Amino acid sequence: MRIDGIEVIVEGAGPKAIVMVHGWPDTHRLWDAQVEAMKDRYRCVRFTLPGFDFAGPKRAVPFAEVLETIQHVVEQACPGERVTLLLHDWGCFFGYQFAMRHPELVERVIGVDIGDAGSRQNRAELGFRGMLMVVGYQVWLALAWRIGGRVGDAMARWMARAIRCPADPRSIGSQMGYPYAVRWLGAAGGLERLRVFNPECPMLFLYGERKPFMFHSRDWIERLAARPGCRVIAFATGHWIMVQKPREFNEALLAWLRS
Repeated sequence: MRIDGIEVIVEGAGPKAIVMVHGWPDTHRLWDAQVEAMKDRYRCVRFTLPGFDFAGPKRAVPFAEVLETIQHVVEQACPGERVTLLLHDWGCFFGYQFAMRHPELVERVIGVDIGDAGSRQNRAELGFRGMLMVVGYQVWLALAWRIGGRVGDAMARWMARAIRCPADPRSIGSQMGYPYAVRWLGAAGGLERLRVFNPECPMLFLYGERKPFMFHSRDWIERLAARPGCRVIAFATGHWIMVQKPREFNEALLAWLRS
C-alpha cells in the first residue's frame, strides 16, 4: 500500500503487528532478516523514511511530518490495534517521540542502540572527546546534505565507511542526512524541545558495546531494566546489531515478545 506517498510493505500473518522504523543511512531493507524470522508469528510493517528514498526529491522533512507519517502508517496498516515499534538509530528518535504522543497506538517498544542520547546524563558520560566525535560526524552529514550532488553523496558514503556501516554504498546518498541538517542547521524549522523517552509501556532495549561512545547513559538503562516488563540486553557488536548478529538479535526479540 501507499501511505502519504510512501510504499508501505506488510508481510506475514498473526494477530499482532510490528512496525519497523530504520535510521541513517538505511532503508526498509535493514529489517530483511527480522521479517524472515518473525513473519510466521507477526505482521511485519516497514517502510523507508520520507526523504530517504533516491526516487524522491531531496528535501528536509519537518519533524512533525515524519511523526505524522508514522501515525498514518500505524492507523492505516494496523487499523484498530496497538502495535509494537521496532526502532533503530533515527527510527528510535522519531519512534520514541511518537510513542509519547500516541500511547493509545503503541503496545510495546523495541529500541536498538539509541536510548537517552543527548540527555544531560549521556553528555556527561561522553565527556569532551565523545561529544566532539558526536558533533563531528553529525555536522559532517548535515553539511553533506546541504552541499548535495556528487560531492554531498561522496561525503555521506565516506562517513558510512568510516563508521563501518553495513549498508550497500550504492544505496547511500546525501539526501538521507536531512535529520542532521534539521538538528544542526535548523533546516525545515529545526527541532522543538523534546523530552527524554521514559516508556510507560513494556520496552526491550538492545545495544552494541563495541563503539567509541554510547547513545545512552548508564542511569537510563538501569532505570529501564528495573521497570516491570522491560529488559536491557548488550551485544558484542557495533551500532548495527541486527546485521552483525542477526540470529542472536532475532532470538532475543522473539523471546521477549513471547514473554
